[in-house]
Amino acid sequence: MQHVIQLGATALQIGAVYILFSLGLTLIFGVMRIVNFVHGHIFAIAALVVASLLPRLVEGGFAAPTAYVLASLAGIGAALGLGALIYFFGFRHFQRDLVGSFILSIGFVLMLDGVLLSLFGGSVRGVPEIFPGTLSVAGAQITMQRLFLCAVAFLMAAILYWALAHTKLGKALRAVAYDHEAAMMVGVPYGRIAFLGFLIASFLAALAGALLAPVTIVSPVIGTDYLIKGFIAVIIGGLGSVPGAILGSFFVACIETVGGYYLDSSYASIAIFTLVIVVLLFWPKGVLGRG
Repeated sequence: MQHVIQLGATALQIGAVYILFSLGLTLIFGVMRIVNFVHGHIFAIAALVVASLLPRLVEGGFAAPTAYVLASLAGIGAALGLGALIYFFGFRHFQRDLVGSFILSIGFVLMLDGVLLSLFGGSVRGVPEIFPGTLSVAGAQITMQRLFLCAVAFLMAAILYWALAHTKLGKALRAVAYDHEAAMMVGVPYGRIAFLGFLIASFLAALAGALLAPVTIVSPVIGTDYLIKGFIAVIIGGLGSVPGAILGSFFVACIETVGGYYLDSSYASIAIFTLVIVVLLFWPKGVLGRG
């Protein structure tokens, strides 16, 4: 029983990051109908800024939690700035163009690989523990740092879900995702809504990077693995579906956790890709997809 609880807690921790990451991907696809491979670099730059800035702030006399908040704000700000630049100088001209956005994404990825490597170097970075201590649940141990990660991630997912259903911006985003031409005919400013949707998605990726930095090793290529898992999650759940992104993230996290514990991480990866094949064969739109 203890192993089951421990595996479940680990799956929740991994799934929390995947949820934030995949929600950004599905939001961009739903609103703009583009494939954004740069999402991983937005995630990575937030994690890199936190990993680079936090130790310096601690050495400068700031308490670890305060330094972490300041470093996270700087990382999220840098990621949002990158997202705005990418949108205005790239994706704004390729909205609802899958082929063009795909090619543009690859170009941005190659460019940003070099930029991040030049700015932060190729070495990995570790972040000191921010919230020490562990919580014991029926014998299973959960670190306070990972518990904080889960709490913030699930809170942000709940806020986004509520905002999409009850706020004016959320309704505009859903209207554009469902039928952008009809939304424009009734006065929805598509260009502004697309930009705001892109920034919200960038914020979710940046927040995931800032949350993950203290619990993993950070490097300029950290976003690649999460990009692959994020796309797998939205494909399983259904492109453009917020509940589907959440469900797909849990599927991926559970398979990765259980497979990695009982077998090997390579077998877990094989199982994840096998699941994608099965879903595409029997549910081409995804489990909760509509198009």
